[in-house]
Amino acid sequence: MAKCSFCSAPLAANTNKCSYCGARNDVDLNNKHTYSIVRKETGLLCPNCEDSLQTIDLNLDGAFLIERCSTCFGLFINPEKIETLLEKSVPPVFDVNLQQLDAINQERFPADKEVKYLKCPVCQTFMSRNVFAYRSGVIVDRCKNHGIWLDSGEITHLMEWKKTGGQLLHEQQKSFENRSGVEQRPTSTDSNSLSGYPGISIQDEFLDTVASLLEKIFD
Repeated sequence: MAKCSFCSAPLAANTNKCSYCGARNDVDLNNKHTYSIVRKETGLLCPNCEDSLQTIDLNLDGAFLIERCSTCFGLFINPEKIETLLEKSVPPVFDVNLQQLDAINQERFPADKEVKYLKCPVCQTFMSRNVFAYRSGVIVDRCKNHGIWLDSGEITHLMEWKKTGGQLLHEQQKSFENRSGVEQRPTSTDSNSLSGYPGISIQDEFLDTVASLLEKIFD
């Protein structure tokens, strides 16, 4: 039985939150990547704190450059690089643990987090807010032309999602949609909603419209 890394009490099955001390234990991943700073200032502003983003290199089989805020630790990254980072960080997964997947989302999802629209660090247009993948529990800010913004802790959330079979479940869902020929659009009550969080699943077209309106109002 796994034990809490903080108080050594046994952890209950399918959860990483200790019922004794209340601490949350991270899911065991392949490794935590070291990084080097390539540029301390890029000229791109953090959409949260408006500090200059820096470029860091994770050195994943060669140069792997992403932008990071040294204040709030948010990341600005291409979608393809997220897939590569997940692949390098999480060993192959062949089973889905739905109970642990739901526990991760419940423990990591910040229910009291303020909902706000952020501007793309590159083009300064409002980004849309999208659920990253099926049952990932992570809502990312996405600029359709320049990349994805991840708040601090969200990349680790995605790693844990993959570790418990979330990406495998996502691929199974997409395969089902392709075979049926019908894409299941998420609503606040269907199976594509974030489990346990009514109203969080959001449609991209609506968000893009809202983002455009916000840009006209505030610019």
